[in-house]
Amino acid sequence: MDRRDFLLATTVAALAAPEIAVSAKAPAAIEELTLADIAAAYADGRLTSRRLTQIYLDRISSLDRRGPELGAVLETNPQALDIAAELDRERQTHGPRGPLHGVPILLKDNIETADRMMTTAGSLALDGWYAPKDAPLVARLRAAGAVILGKTNLSEWANFRSSHSSSGWSGRGGQTHNPYALNRTPSGSSSGSAVAVAANFCAVAVGTETDGSIVSPASINGIVGLKPTIGLVSRGGIVPISHSQDTAGPLARSVRDAAVLLGVMAGPDAADPASAAVGERFESDYVRFLDPDGLRGARLGIARRFFAESAPLNGFLDNCVATLKRAGAIVVDPADLPMHGAAVAAEQEVLLYEFKADLNTYLARLPGEFPVRSLADLIRFNEAHAAQELPLFDQELLRQAQAKGNLEEAAYRDARATCLTATRSGGIDAVLCEHGLDAIVTLTSGPAWLTDAVNGDSDTGGCSSPAAVAGYPHITVPAGLYRGLPVGLSFFGTAFSEPKLIKLASGFEHAANGRTVPHFLPSV
Repeated sequence: MDRRDFLLATTVAALAAPEIAVSAKAPAAIEELTLADIAAAYADGRLTSRRLTQIYLDRISSLDRRGPELGAVLETNPQALDIAAELDRERQTHGPRGPLHGVPILLKDNIETADRMMTTAGSLALDGWYAPKDAPLVARLRAAGAVILGKTNLSEWANFRSSHSSSGWSGRGGQTHNPYALNRTPSGSSSGSAVAVAANFCAVAVGTETDGSIVSPASINGIVGLKPTIGLVSRGGIVPISHSQDTAGPLARSVRDAAVLLGVMAGPDAADPASAAVGERFESDYVRFLDPDGLRGARLGIARRFFAESAPLNGFLDNCVATLKRAGAIVVDPADLPMHGAAVAAEQEVLLYEFKADLNTYLARLPGEFPVRSLADLIRFNEAHAAQELPLFDQELLRQAQAKGNLEEAAYRDARATCLTATRSGGIDAVLCEHGLDAIVTLTSGPAWLTDAVNGDSDTGGCSSPAAVAGYPHITVPAGLYRGLPVGLSFFGTAFSEPKLIKLASGFEHAANGRTVPHFLPSV
């Protein structure tokens, strides 16, 4: 009996029981089920969408609200079971729409849904905001037959509020906890989505990234995260930080599942200017690029400088490089970016300017009765509700953004130009060209640091900025455990190189087998 048959057999046994008891020792019935596992169980009648939705809801109740109290899910969709039942009926009469038909999916709570769930970016200032229509990516998910199961917690305002924030904390949801060690960070800002996937509250989830907010929590929670090229997934209906860098992307336990989800999420949006730049490069089937032997003959450059000051992490990276070589990759080591760290100040300048402009535009859409319809209103709201919104850290980034002018100012234009030169022609593209590389590879981040409500986040290193600032794709894959905590390996490249990165990532996943199920330990 192979792994899939075992999991589905235990699913059948679990479904035969009148009640499913869910505890910190998760039932094999749903642990690590892939989209292929779910589709197979639906196809031969061993499972229904309504039953799987109920199982996930029960698990969230037992592990997220009680038990280890992970705090990953802000609210569940009160219509989820009815939607799942209707999709079951449709399957029986018309067949499945595709690989997401009847699959429960969780969304980060900065993505609008036109249902009975709010969209708040974790802030009490948006409590009661029910969007009038789905974000385009949500409309695509629904059209593919997905069940929108709920909204996940996040670092409030996608972690653009304070330089001393605690990742995974929001005024609305409190602190999300890492499922591998409850006293450690889940990273952010897509904290809840990553934890939910790692803890098997869903098969796949959607996060968003401006700089690291998909790949860092994916790495730290032992799952796959894929940040697409800007414009590949519509930015419409997402609470913004920066139109230059914001994008939604998949979080999954396997590269295959991330590829399936990206294929559904990606698509043109006439209302999104970045979408026009994609042209004919949209793909509806990224699964065809999967290859368990995808590393053979690939030229990969190892970016060492991100973790140059950590001998232990460089040792971990050495082991990953050895795996790449055993799988047939041609390695150029080192292949560091010439702009390493050069765009940090310029990026921050861009984000401050764009946050003010983009958030003001977003909030101005809200009905007149809402207390916040501008960034200035938000700052005043937080001051008036300091006990709930400012108990741990301040909002200095909001004030700094409010002090900026408009996007016509030379300071903004110059900073953006510096960012593009440093990360594209003088960064990623330069290194790829110089060494004839297929991708740049390094560790995604260090292991999870201790959650610190006094001092905020620590810095254990990370490689997210070049691809984030450039607007280029970036995928992270579990590489194993470092002292009991997950660390991911990153592959990033030039614009619209998702097919190549998925091939490489699937090859590494096959060779490394780095995913480990969490056990909700109090500490490591």
